[in-house]
Amino acid sequence: MAAILGIFGICLLFSGVQETSSVMTVDIPQAIYKIALDDNVTIPCKFTPQTDGANIRVTWTATPDVTTDPAIKIVTYSGPTSIKVYPKYKGRAILVHDIKNGKADLQLLRVTSADTRFHACEVENTDNEEDAVSDRTNLIVLVPPSPPICKIEGVSEYYQNINLTCRSEKGSPPPTYKWQRYDTNNIAQLNPPKATDLNGVLSLYNITKETSGFFICTSTNEIRSEKCNLTLAVMPPSMSMASVGGIVGAVVAVALIFGLIIICCYCCRKKEKAEEYRMGTPEGGEFTDKDPEGKVDGPDEHVSYEEERRVKSAGRHDPQDDRSERSYDRRSDYTDRRDDPSDRRERYDRDDRYDDRRDRYDDRRDRHSDRNDRYDDRRDRYDDRRDRDDDSDHYSERYDSRDRPPSVPPNKPNKPKDPRY
Repeated sequence: MAAILGIFGICLLFSGVQETSSVMTVDIPQAIYKIALDDNVTIPCKFTPQTDGANIRVTWTATPDVTTDPAIKIVTYSGPTSIKVYPKYKGRAILVHDIKNGKADLQLLRVTSADTRFHACEVENTDNEEDAVSDRTNLIVLVPPSPPICKIEGVSEYYQNINLTCRSEKGSPPPTYKWQRYDTNNIAQLNPPKATDLNGVLSLYNITKETSGFFICTSTNEIRSEKCNLTLAVMPPSMSMASVGGIVGAVVAVALIFGLIIICCYCCRKKEKAEEYRMGTPEGGEFTDKDPEGKVDGPDEHVSYEEERRVKSAGRHDPQDDRSERSYDRRSDYTDRRDDPSDRRERYDRDDRYDDRRDRYDDRRDRHSDRNDRYDDRRDRYDDRRDRDDDSDHYSERYDSRDRPPSVPPNKPNKPKDPRY
């Protein structure tokens, strides 16, 4: 009985080994594959047991962008003459296979950042679809960092706080950054006290002249490194270019303003001179209230004929002088409305002085008129005396020439009588 049981157990053991050996397995050697951008990558896929491949199907897929969407199919093997590459991977995906030896590797050409995702290899027996077995791996496409851009944020003056920034626009995985300071002799130095270097931002506090130097930022990821640099020159506030530019701009602005003021004053003065000339400023100087030298007014002053004609001519031109005065008054009113209060006061003062000169001129003309009147009176008296003399000569003709006394001039004094007679 014992022998029968032993033979039965051995049979069961052999049947279990045979069943276990028929179970299929799929293996991708690494959980993560990293490849540089635009390079080619091959992801291996091995499966067991090896068969002739007549009833084996191999499918490579990738995880979708949205987890609820179906998997993205890359390539499918259904037989030696039935290999299908799906449109999205046409020209980039190749299935490197040896089904009898359990090999179905995926080769991707010119990988891009969009290929960074999980990829799965699934093997199934077409005779029993429930026996499908798969394995997956994570493909990471590495993008080297782009050359970083270095900037200074803040004012590089004594006792200010500034930030030195460093950033690469591209890079997968995201790059890390590190700042290094060098002095003017290109010798590496430690960062200033209290400085912080975090995510590409070097913060400097209470900077001084000793903070000046040459700074280099290195951007690094698993593919390669890129660098940028800048020169920091800390200056006193009075020496900053912005302050110098502001001072120069202010000086130029003040100079322009003064120049405009001088030009305006010159133009106004020139215009006033032109107006005074049009309003009859006397040639050779201004009006004065002084009488001509050696000229003394008197009641018996002799008036010449030429002076009388000049006075009468001046009297005949009085209406024209009145028109000139009215025209001058209208121009003065217009100028008063146009000029500012200060110019208007100065013009009023000039008008007053002009009126005073005209009054003095009128007084002198009146005195000349009085002298002319006195001259006319004297001439009338002289004519009267001459008329009377003519009358006396007419009446004397009645007398005999023998009885007529000798004529004596009116103004001739009588001859004194001789005391002897």
